[in-house]
Amino acid sequence: MVTRSSLDPLEEARARVKLRHARAKPVRALPKTLGTAATQLARKKLPEKGPAIGRLKIQWADIVGEALARICEPDKIGASGKGKGRVLTVRCIPAASTMVQHQSELIRQRVSVSLGGDVREIRIIQGPLARAPTLKPHKSSRPLSRDELESLQASIAKIEDNSLRAALLALGEAVLTSSQDESAGG
Repeated sequence: MVTRSSLDPLEEARARVKLRHARAKPVRALPKTLGTAATQLARKKLPEKGPAIGRLKIQWADIVGEALARICEPDKIGASGKGKGRVLTVRCIPAASTMVQHQSELIRQRVSVSLGGDVREIRIIQGPLARAPTLKPHKSSRPLSRDELESLQASIAKIEDNSLRAALLALGEAVLTSSQDESAGG
């Protein structure tokens, strides 16, 4: 059964022609959470195997060992021009470049295992490391005993210049506490 429209037949014909050639836009459901939206955006922008340089820098000492981690660090990961696999660029201090070159196959194997098996080669560049050197924690010195402090103050009591007296007192305290620490440790 066909029902007739109450519209003008000419307008109805124009509407049919327009609908025949119009394409509908697909309707996409909005993500439910912000995390889902961020993940969808990241998948579009990042390659399949995104650079894991951040994770590699964090785990570098565990992957290559403490000795190598002190003299070299991962600089970047890039695509290999020769086909499949990636190239890891390692920055090392110039004095240790030969040692790092001899260890490059071991580094490649370990990094490849930690990143999923697709590191093809290692490139070594020489230069200063980007990370700050780790400083050893300063040992806190013990305070001087009352007898030691009185003896030190008595020995500098005849000095008239106040700033010189204060400097010698600080020097004496440093020497006495450090010599006690060394004799106790050695």
